[in-house]
Order: sequence, then structure tokens, then C-alpha cells
Amino acid sequence: MTTLLEQFEGIVGPENIDQLRQLAKLLEGKRVLHVNSTKAGGGVAEILHRIVPLMRELGIDAQWETITGDDDFFQCTKLMHNTLQGKRMDITTALLRHYEIINRENFTMLRSSLEDADIVFIHDPQPAAMISSLPSRRGKWIWRCHIDVGHPYRPVWTFLRKYVQAYDASVWSLSEFAQRLPHPMYLMTPSIDPLSDKNCELPREELEKTYERWGLDPFRPIITQISRFDRFKDPLGVIYAYRLVKEFVPIQLVLAGGGATDDPEGQEVYSEVMESAGDDPDIHILMLPPDDNLTINALQRVSDIVLQKSLREGFGLTVSEAMWKAKPVIGGDTGGIRLQVINYHTGFLVNTPEGAALRLRYLLKHRETLKAMGDKAREFVRENFLITRNLREYLTLMVAIAYGANDRIELL
Repeated sequence: MTTLLEQFEGIVGPENIDQLRQLAKLLEGKRVLHVNSTKAGGGVAEILHRIVPLMRELGIDAQWETITGDDDFFQCTKLMHNTLQGKRMDITTALLRHYEIINRENFTMLRSSLEDADIVFIHDPQPAAMISSLPSRRGKWIWRCHIDVGHPYRPVWTFLRKYVQAYDASVWSLSEFAQRLPHPMYLMTPSIDPLSDKNCELPREELEKTYERWGLDPFRPIITQISRFDRFKDPLGVIYAYRLVKEFVPIQLVLAGGGATDDPEGQEVYSEVMESAGDDPDIHILMLPPDDNLTINALQRVSDIVLQKSLREGFGLTVSEAMWKAKPVIGGDTGGIRLQVINYHTGFLVNTPEGAALRLRYLLKHRETLKAMGDKAREFVRENFLITRNLREYLTLMVAIAYGANDRIELL
């Protein structure tokens, strides 16, 4: 039976896998702990589901824990998420105090694992305050921020910063997302796993079933956006763009996504989308379970073009997922989408529903360009956004943190 690393070797080549093994040798005996707020829903959970087993396969004692919280806690952290991405709204003192209390309670539950770890990765704002419960630490603590904090609502960032500045280092997806902090800061873009259910090759029969299951016409163009039902993903703007195109081209729209246990707004946004769609039989709105990865894979593969018309975006793994399937992506000109969608090469960047509609019509009319963009998109992901690259960066960061490397790390 082949291992995960052996399977990856056929995709990225033996040299890349050898680099991973060399780096991992420097971390033998180290205990590594990842902590986030959910096991399902969102890109962070997806990455950890794949990164942690790969670390273990390399001989690293890697573990993954999630925190728990009540409705008030997740209401607070959702407000944090929105305000850190620039929305101006105040969070009550009572909610902020509750956030601190829940963090202390979670620290107590996870204390043994946190104290034993040599390197702790705390992901995003939800568990960030746990560090205050362990001022004298044996291990190194790293805050991994997956969201855009480039232009935060200052009162909320000021509150969070008093915890984040205590970390030994922080990791950001893009330089423009970062805020100045008194510790080493690193850049690391997210990634996808080409072997996962969401990205693996699918047989033709599976795609045929997808048309039938969701009532899609295989003879008319299909436009798809896969995302959580979140206002920052602009699903209402996607519906408007679809309607502008439908005046000229008989297209179908799929809006597919789900919720996450740490996002209390999902159902409200879903209801708004349903109301906007009305009784249009060519708009297919699918509320999927967070782990329905084969369905997402199939929907992206049967689509002609994939949208990710976000207004703000940390990175947007759905962009790389679609590009890996050789689909051009029309994405919002924001955040990590700009790293993936190379304008006029792997897709188009847009700022308005009207702009998205214009690009949709262009690609549907020029099929050779559509295919060429899709082919370029797949190779761009192979070179830049596969999980082996992400794992190499995690290992390099851990070696630097563990050994105090300030210059460079030599691999034989």
C-alpha cells in the first residue's frame, strides 16, 4: 500500500518529497500542536485535515485540537472576523469579556497538550487569547492568521493585539494582510490537496450523476460559485451578474456551500439568497454538509466557469480548487484571490457584478480562450498552491523557530 508521500511524488516529483524528509529529520522528537475552532467548514479545517497526517507520516508528533464555545462566544468571534476585515461595528464589553472567559476555559481543558508541545500553532482569533493563561511557556507559540487584517476596525484590533503580540511569531497569508507586531512575522499562502475527495479525479459516470442529481442541463453553460453563505462572498452580487448574462446567453447558476460551526450568520445569508433567487428554475442553491467534498468536486468539474466574487477574502481555497480542475476563475479583485487569478491568464479579476457579467459573456463566446485559461490555471496551481509546498513552508518555519535560524536553512 502506497503512502501519502509516495502518491504525492507522482504529482510533484521525488526532489520535492526528499526536501520534506530532510526538513522533518531536523524536527525528530518535537511535539507539534495545532488549535483552531472547528473540525469542519472553511479552509483552515480543510488544510489541517491534510497537513497533520502528512506531518505524522514524516515522523513528527503532530496533534490537532479544537476549542469549544457557546452561541455568545461564536457571535463575538464572527463580529471579530467581520471587523478585522474592515467592517465598522462595536463589540460590547460583555461579549469581549465572555470571549476571554471561554478562552480560559478552553485552556484549562487543553492545558496538558499545550504545555507538552514544543511548537503550538493557534489559528485565527477564536483561540488567540489562550496564550494569556500560560505566560511562562516551554514551547514556542505561533499565531496563524488566515484572514485579511490589512485595514481592521481599530478598536477590535487593539483588543486582539494585546494577546497576539505575546506570541513568539505570527504567520500571514499576504504581506498586505499583516499588522506590525513585536515578533518575527512570516508569509505562507494556503494550499489544496490534489489527492483529497474535493480535488481528486472523478470518473465520467460520477459527473453524469451530478447533472441528474441537481437537475442541471448538460447542454447549457453552467456557472458556479462554491462558498459559505457569507456576505463577504457576495452571493447576491453573483445572482445579479447571472441575470445580466442570462439576457444574452441561456446559462445556469449554481450557488453551493454550507455553514461552519463557528459562523452563526450562515442561515441568515442563505435565506437572503433564496429570496433573491425567487422561482428562477435555472438558479440552483445548494446547502451542502461541510464534508460533502465529492459533490463540490463534481460541481466544479461540470462547470464551464467558476466564480469567486468575494468583496473581501483571506485567500479563497475554492479558487485554487477550481483552477486545479482546469477552470478559469472570475474572482473579486481582493485579498488572496489576486495571488491565484492572474488577470487575462488564469481568469479575470472584477470589482462589480457588471464586470463579472462582462467577463462571463466574453469567455462563453470565446471557447478557445476559456480552455487555454483553464489549462494555464491548472499548471499555475501545480507550481504554487499544492499542499506539499505548504507543508515545506510549515516545516521550514518550525526549524527556524526551533533552532533560532535568522538566515537560511541548508538542505543537502
